[in-house]
Amino acid sequence: MPPRTTDSAPERRDDDHPRPGQETGAEPSVLRGQERAGTGGDAGVEAGQNEGSAAGAGDGPRPDSAGGTGSGHDTDPVPGAAGTGGADSPGMKAPAAHGTGPDAKSTPGTHDHPGAETEPAAEGKPDGRGPAPHPGHEDNAGAESAPRPHAAPENDTGADERVAAVRRAGDGGRRWRAAHLAGCAALLAVALTGGAVAFGGAGDGRAGAGTEAVSAAGALARGVLARGDLDAGIGSLQKHLRAQPRDFGSWATLGTAYVEQARTKGDPSRYPQAERALKRSLELEPGNDQALAGRAALAAARHDFTGALKDADRALRQNPYNERALCTRIDALVELGRYEEAAEAARTADARRPGVPVFTRYAYVKELRGDVRTARDVLERALEAADSPADVAYVATALGQLAWNQGEYETALGHYARALAADEDYLPALEGRARAQAANGERAAAVEGLEQVVARFPLPGPLVALGELYEDRGADGDRAKAGDQYALVDAWTSLARAGGVNADLDSAMAAADHGDKQEALRAARAEWNRRHSVHTADALAWALHVNGRDEEALPYARRATATGYRNAGFLYHRGVIERATGNDREARDHLKAALDLNPGFSPLGAREARTALKDLEGTR
Repeated sequence: MPPRTTDSAPERRDDDHPRPGQETGAEPSVLRGQERAGTGGDAGVEAGQNEGSAAGAGDGPRPDSAGGTGSGHDTDPVPGAAGTGGADSPGMKAPAAHGTGPDAKSTPGTHDHPGAETEPAAEGKPDGRGPAPHPGHEDNAGAESAPRPHAAPENDTGADERVAAVRRAGDGGRRWRAAHLAGCAALLAVALTGGAVAFGGAGDGRAGAGTEAVSAAGALARGVLARGDLDAGIGSLQKHLRAQPRDFGSWATLGTAYVEQARTKGDPSRYPQAERALKRSLELEPGNDQALAGRAALAAARHDFTGALKDADRALRQNPYNERALCTRIDALVELGRYEEAAEAARTADARRPGVPVFTRYAYVKELRGDVRTARDVLERALEAADSPADVAYVATALGQLAWNQGEYETALGHYARALAADEDYLPALEGRARAQAANGERAAAVEGLEQVVARFPLPGPLVALGELYEDRGADGDRAKAGDQYALVDAWTSLARAGGVNADLDSAMAAADHGDKQEALRAARAEWNRRHSVHTADALAWALHVNGRDEEALPYARRATATGYRNAGFLYHRGVIERATGNDREARDHLKAALDLNPGFSPLGAREARTALKDLEGTR
């Protein structure tokens, strides 16, 4: 499974006022709050139901799998808004946002695919169901949407039954959930109540700001972006900013919404638009925490984690309770490999702004340290507290990936069914389900599922997974099909770099096994020079190994497994490298550990691990 995306976990909204009476402690509030379930329950339920907790589920819970990449035109953040200028003014057709890669009809990082009609750069449905009219461009209202594949293969009756069963259970248990949220949402009540909400408050998010200040309240209904309705929220914000171009709070909200849209839709044109909107907010109100937090999120989306940490810290100096900045700070520290600091940042965020965005990050920090039980407990409680489809899909997918990592495939499939019952088009859940099906022996369903995923978002992780499934199947033409997937990874990498996204880790991981080995080593070294995470250590170790430099590789392979993170791919890589350096006992231990943990971690890697282990056992 690809590494988890911490920089794209859902964020509730920009209600960043300080909250009195916050608790602190080593245990996350979602776990310690059961004894407080009877206090403030009604207020918590109302707040949770009114506000939601996700501003967009992003591109899935693994790092370095950016959704929005590639080259794109630098369009104005709000066509026709005063002070922005540009050709994209009302009444003019929006130019195409998609890049021109090797395949003119398919731009990796977008949801276009061969045979689909090209869309203009209008905001489309964030769930991939087709485009919405560009605000101010009535002539686009009748544009045809690209064909949308069904959420599950037609012959995959088992997967359909799982999703249908979860839907039935969800319908029958909705009243129970509402009552149960009286307890769970009490954990969030302090964060969700008190003070103005940013979408209906005073623009800059500071306590005491005058209510006469122009804010996003005039642009969208309370909680619209929080519920993940990015198109409606962005359209309303654009309309509002044409009328009120000096509303710095709405510029900041728009910029952050563009970041989410770029990641969820794979539309690279949104990154420069986000940058311009956030810059405009800071020009109008220098140092405002909303824009600084948005800029931190943009840097994280582009994999500039040092810049993300810098901007998050600046935002928190202005407002220590800014949720987006608190979450991005955790993300950046995790991706930089500073895990102790990330754990402390997660505890701080949980004390100040408990909620699903913080809980999921807290769980991932625990997982990276090998504490799977706590990670699972936190995610399960977070799922109980989730009250929007975006949050349910995101957290259930995180649980599915956690189960998959432990080799618990049926459990993983159940979680993915829960996610897809909430959002049938949620791509991380569709990808995760296909991987779990492959590991569980349901190869045909896995291939068809991944084919549908890459037809919409041809990103490196699912492309490599599909290519390896083709290679493992070995039917006529499968080797050529696999080569096509790996070639698309190269195209994605080129477009990602052109779009300002650092793609070295993605490039190194894919090229080491399926591309230019020297390029894999160059990219892995470059990424290691930027950050020392377990994922970069593993990528550098493997790139050194495939280039025949195992003595150099061994310290990095050992470092990748040193935190206790239970990852079968890392264990496999270390076992192979230990064997290459003559450490047969260590090699046996780690290859066996990989296969015991997750015997279906990779169709090709698992097969090679079994072969190597058998050879080692035969020479004892």
